[in-house]
Amino acid sequence: MLCLAGCHPSPKAPAPERLTLQPVSFDDLPGWRDDAVAAALPALRRSCAKLAAAPPDAPAGPAGTGLRAQAWQGACAALGSLPGDDETLARAYFERWFHPYRAGNNGMAEGLFTGYYEPELHGALHRYGRYTVPLYGRPQDLVTVELGLFDAGLKGKRIDGRVVDGALRPYPTRAEIEAGALDGKATPLLWVDDPIEAFFLEIQGSGRVVLEDGAVVQVGYAAQNGRNYRSIGKLLVERGAMTLDEVSLQSLKAWLRDHPGQAKELMDENPAYVFFRKLPGETPLGAEGVPLTPGRSLAVDPRFVPYGCPVWLDIENPVSGVGRLRRLVIAQDTGSAIKGPVRGDLFWGTGSRAEEIAGHMRARGAYYLLLPMAPDGAVAASPAASG
Repeated sequence: MLCLAGCHPSPKAPAPERLTLQPVSFDDLPGWRDDAVAAALPALRRSCAKLAAAPPDAPAGPAGTGLRAQAWQGACAALGSLPGDDETLARAYFERWFHPYRAGNNGMAEGLFTGYYEPELHGALHRYGRYTVPLYGRPQDLVTVELGLFDAGLKGKRIDGRVVDGALRPYPTRAEIEAGALDGKATPLLWVDDPIEAFFLEIQGSGRVVLEDGAVVQVGYAAQNGRNYRSIGKLLVERGAMTLDEVSLQSLKAWLRDHPGQAKELMDENPAYVFFRKLPGETPLGAEGVPLTPGRSLAVDPRFVPYGCPVWLDIENPVSGVGRLRRLVIAQDTGSAIKGPVRGDLFWGTGSRAEEIAGHMRARGAYYLLLPMAPDGAVAASPAASG
């Protein structure tokens, strides 16, 4: 009795994250008949071009479904002859070539959905005057190790670091980099005039830098220092500086500007650091390697959702604050903070309006994955293996 009274069971460890898929019909998709689904076709065409170039047996689906690139080829081939602006034909196309599945994390369908945009900064090709904040290219000594090459159980995971005395070591943190750890190891691509805007450019992953002569340089994600991302918004909430409901891109920027003596120290508490590359052609590019489409490109966790997958959103509306945002989007990007089977980050485009929407977006909701059907109409995926 004494033992029973004084001993407490250990708290149960949370279940590992696992994508579960429940087959549904298109009639089960909330608002399916109301969205202009043809608006998602340009984004899907870009993804199909990537899928068509992949080896037919390349994995191209959620873990456990067994989907390969060839499973998408029938749907992508049919897309080639489809008019891009006919709503009736577009809806019929998706209903013929895809089957919807409600996604969940161990059966829990609700997740977090945020937004991002393409920021615009002011900079120069060389350091001078007010342009003192470097945007670095990939350092010469940064090493990326794909762990799946060494252990199949670690497929999809990787480590970034540098070799010191023949051993792989963690790469310097943000604070160490800003203290000079990259001297002689990385070359600034550009110099910008605002450390706060540069910090948020890293979070967005790509952007535009406007030079004094009006020329625009597009930059995008090249690599990361391998350190885990730490949210400064979460830190401010933990310290009582603001509530969770008050956290937004705009409120975080305002706090940093209102506390210049603490701003650098707070930003340095996020050890993650992003390196950039100049981007030619149409931008911004997502992690899939295709240009993003405003309002129709979604960043996902590629461990659970394949790039190129059509996704039906059913989430709180970040624009009006009432009703639901229900639309068809395409998984084409990812981000260091986008983790989990039900997690999305919606791309809103470029400019102040996109920044306003993305900066305030923190919505709860669900999504449905549209997985390809075989040419004979059979379901190409094996969802039971995932759920």
